Amino acid sequence: MARFGIVTFPGSNCDHDAYHAVKHVLGDDAEFVWHQRKDLDDLDVVILPGGFSYGDYLRSGAIARFSPVMEAVTAFANDGGYVLGVCNGFQVLCEAGLLPGTLARNESLRFVCKPTTVRVERIDTPFTSQYAPGSVLSLPVAHGEGRYVADDATLAALETNNQVVFRYTDAEGRVDPEANPNGSMQNIAGICNEARNVLGLMPHPERHVEMLLGSDDGLPLFESLQAAASNAAFATA
Repeated sequence: MARFGIVTFPGSNCDHDAYHAVKHVLGDDAEFVWHQRKDLDDLDVVILPGGFSYGDYLRSGAIARFSPVMEAVTAFANDGGYVLGVCNGFQVLCEAGLLPGTLARNESLRFVCKPTTVRVERIDTPFTSQYAPGSVLSLPVAHGEGRYVADDATLAALETNNQVVFRYTDAEGRVDPEANPNGSMQNIAGICNEARNVLGLMPHPERHVEMLLGSDDGLPLFESLQAAASNAAFATA
């Protein structure tokens, strides 16, 4: 059984959603990790949830990046631990330098809250192994600063290294500017680091883990992490 830690910053509001997805739907161990904690050695997976950490003052994730827990998250990631950042968590990971690029104000300059469709671009990650290649998922977004931007060299490297894990598409899986809810470059919805153990995405998989909510397309992401963490624990036992 994998051990998940859900980081709670002042202003987090999706930590309980992530906890429910892991504890009550997936059936694994889950605990809340207060932002002042400095030791994550007992965890297999760390989740930085959505919300408005520190009220999104300055810019989203800019203050949370300096929370005491982020030093531990960085060490955890550098040691090969699995780190998932959702929405605000993705923003924090970019601010902390654990993922390249940044999340800027939506192209519309409005907060966007609606279902989106995203295509699974890679299944060779600990976060997507339980998906079929090219799966088109229904996942909701809720953000004001979700437009992924990066310089040309970074964008080229992400594509060359197969680090784009999720991409906004239409319902048929076609890349279409109209399906892009925030103006993200290259319709990028989620990326991983080069080591493939850190993932950030703007859509909320934890909100679509039960058909009661209209879709369980997010559940395989957590099942993928469960399998990866269990295999890692077995390999080191």
